Amino acid sequence: MTAVSSTPLQLPRFVRIVVIAGPPTAALVTLVCAGAGLIPALPAMAAAAALTAAVGTTRLVRLALRIHARVHSFGPCRGAGYLGLGVLATGLSVVLLPFAPPDAREPITTVGLAFAAVLSVIGLLLLPGAATTTHARLRRVFDGASLGISIAFAVWLLPPNGGMPPSALAAALIGSFGLATATVIVLRVVSYRRAAWLCGSGVGLAIGGVGALAIILAYQAPAWVLLIAAAPVVVSPALVLAGAARTESGVEPAPVGEPESHLSAYPLLTIPAAVATLAAAWHLITVGEFDRTSIVLGLSVIPTVVAREVFAVSDVRRYAKRLSTQEAHFRSLVSGAGDLTMVVGEDLRVAWQSPAAARLFGLSDADVVGRPFPDLMHPEDADDVLSVLNQVLADKDGGEGARPALVPARLRDGHGTWRDTESTVSDQRGIPEVAALVVHIRDVGERRHLERTLHKLAFTDQLTGLANRRELMRTIATQRSVEGHTGALLVIDLHGLAGVNDNRGREVGDAVLIEVGRRLRATVGSDDVAARLAGDEFAVVTVEGPVVAYALGTRLLTALTEPYLLPGATVHIYVSVGLAELAGGDGVDDVLRRADLARRRAGQLGRNRIEWYDAYLEEQLVRRMDLERELPGAASRGELDLVYQPVLGLHDGQPVGAEALLRWRSPALGTVLPSELLPVAEDLGVIGEIGQWVLQQSCRQLASWDPRLWLSVNVSPIELAAPDFVSQVAATLVTNRLAPERLVIEIAEGRVGADTPTVVTQLAGLRALGVRTALDDFGAAQASLAHLRRLPIDILKVDRALVGEQGTRQNGGIAKPLIDVVVSVGRRLGMEIIAEGLESGAQIEQARAAGCQLGQGFALAHPAPAERFEAFLAERLTQPN
Repeated sequence: MTAVSSTPLQLPRFVRIVVIAGPPTAALVTLVCAGAGLIPALPAMAAAAALTAAVGTTRLVRLALRIHARVHSFGPCRGAGYLGLGVLATGLSVVLLPFAPPDAREPITTVGLAFAAVLSVIGLLLLPGAATTTHARLRRVFDGASLGISIAFAVWLLPPNGGMPPSALAAALIGSFGLATATVIVLRVVSYRRAAWLCGSGVGLAIGGVGALAIILAYQAPAWVLLIAAAPVVVSPALVLAGAARTESGVEPAPVGEPESHLSAYPLLTIPAAVATLAAAWHLITVGEFDRTSIVLGLSVIPTVVAREVFAVSDVRRYAKRLSTQEAHFRSLVSGAGDLTMVVGEDLRVAWQSPAAARLFGLSDADVVGRPFPDLMHPEDADDVLSVLNQVLADKDGGEGARPALVPARLRDGHGTWRDTESTVSDQRGIPEVAALVVHIRDVGERRHLERTLHKLAFTDQLTGLANRRELMRTIATQRSVEGHTGALLVIDLHGLAGVNDNRGREVGDAVLIEVGRRLRATVGSDDVAARLAGDEFAVVTVEGPVVAYALGTRLLTALTEPYLLPGATVHIYVSVGLAELAGGDGVDDVLRRADLARRRAGQLGRNRIEWYDAYLEEQLVRRMDLERELPGAASRGELDLVYQPVLGLHDGQPVGAEALLRWRSPALGTVLPSELLPVAEDLGVIGEIGQWVLQQSCRQLASWDPRLWLSVNVSPIELAAPDFVSQVAATLVTNRLAPERLVIEIAEGRVGADTPTVVTQLAGLRALGVRTALDDFGAAQASLAHLRRLPIDILKVDRALVGEQGTRQNGGIAKPLIDVVVSVGRRLGMEIIAEGLESGAQIEQARAAGCQLGQGFALAHPAPAERFEAFLAERLTQPN
């Protein structure tokens, strides 16, 4: 049926009510006045009918023209037009009564009733939602005809006298046909039902009223009875107009699942037979025989029922053919589809599977049908599948526009292989033909394989097989998002790999990296993630707390520093590890920054170390970066300075020499001591430049002092190992006209290290020049007496750690302090002993008691610039005899 697509201009509600309800109200008032005797009955009826029919016909015709002019929709347009003509025929059948002779009034009413019934039925059939095909319309007509004839047959047989006037019978037949057909049409409307009910009510009142007038005129009833029969006639146009106007408002979709063939057979086919049978039985019991008219009426029901059944059978065949075509189409679709379809009942058992099961998964009906659907899935996925199915079953509104649930799971195919699948579960319990869950299963194995491959390419280091930087950052973010989670990040730096690449080639370097990855995987826990950041940098994200993570870092140091035994080569590398907690910092990048700072600090403090990040460490690193930025060029800018700490005789307090101590007077950083300055200078490669400045400045200053004084200068192993160091010292002595014995070259005992042969060679060269040598800080760390025998040393400077010893308990008594042992050994080796770091009178007494002749420290004199040191000398140094 054609529907109107645009919205007409709507009058205000009050105005529309007055326009529709005004004429019938006035007509009813007229009829009431006639009943009261104020107006003659027939003229009152004619006037009332003329008013409502004229208004109704005019508005219905205008509505039909407006619909046609706007959208050219012939269905609603012609329906409203025929209804208007039916209203006109109804009105004329009443309007003509006062002007016709008495014997012509009954035929006029009957003829008007016939026209009104035919036109109104046509109008109802053409309304939206009534019937869309010619077969449907004819079926409605025959249904109404059979029902009408049956009612007329019953009416004919029920009077006790066994009949009625022929004119009354004709009116009864026509009225029954019209009323029955209108009722059938209204009951079978699939859309615009309210409009159909209004129009059907109006048509029923009109046909019933006119039919009643015809029968009343046939029986010559009183005038007041005519007025009662005329009341429905004058009201009907308003109802018809109200219903027809509703079809102009727009498209109203038909209810889903309710075709036009609804109520096509039973009970409507049984109603005519039941009515006729009951009436015939009653007549046979009361009268005992049927007249000719009764027989004709009874037999007239048969052709209408047969004709109606012929159309019904035709529709059923056509519908069955359409269903067969749709079923064949459905089977071809599900057989050739890329998805497997299963129907699962509320007991979660598979009731049906599509023929594609054998082609896609090698599954037969015997393998699947009747089994619980979760049992078909992998045991690890079955609980999730069951949970989703129960959730769909529990959702009572799941079938009304709900999005199908998606279930990823592994399905065992007919060959026993687990296949990656995705299933969509649709709740179709609301559809009677299905009444179950429909599951569409798709094989996503290739897609999952591609996803895993892409994931491996995107988040895996291709050389080592470890996670890459992106995967590491994602893992850190994931673990940080877990509330209350404690974990740590370890950043690992390999030292010496660049030399392996340069000396042995990239292939050997790559082999080392691969072995590093293997050792990392073997050392970390199953829940930890090892990653390669870049080049020779690796990282591990562990779920453990910082203490356990520190222990893991220690194990990693042990594992990664073991020799790498490769074909044709054995490689040794060194490792620095930095550790930071995942919970700290402002984000993932900050966690990585903190761990990297700790790693850098570990590298600065030495090799094969692990450092734990804290705020103080960051301050040190910032300080270190400031030193590295400012130190280059400090000597040329005149920022370096020397202070001198006197060395005094412990028995007479006379100065015998001094130690030159370096100070960096940085405008940006303030005064920087050698303990902080020298490691940075060594890392930056400027230690030689600074050492040369210290040596020249010290010798220049020493040349201006009393010849009895000597001056010691500290050098690092890197300076000492320089091939031209001895020649530089010699040149400096010559330039400043210094006696070689007045210069003392010091090297710290803890920094001699493994390069002892080079140190011995250089110290021997200095002694050959006449320059004395000293071993500084003896006993500050792990003092080795072997150094005293191997190194060509003239002066042994004992660290304050030994001077501060008050003796150790041994067998209930007090043993001698260790300084006594060192002094004894040093004297036997021919060394001069200096006790350094003396900060109290007790330490001075202890050193003196041990046999030390010389000492230095804050208790004796503080380091001072050259001017103050010279003043100290002038005050303390006695003139020679």
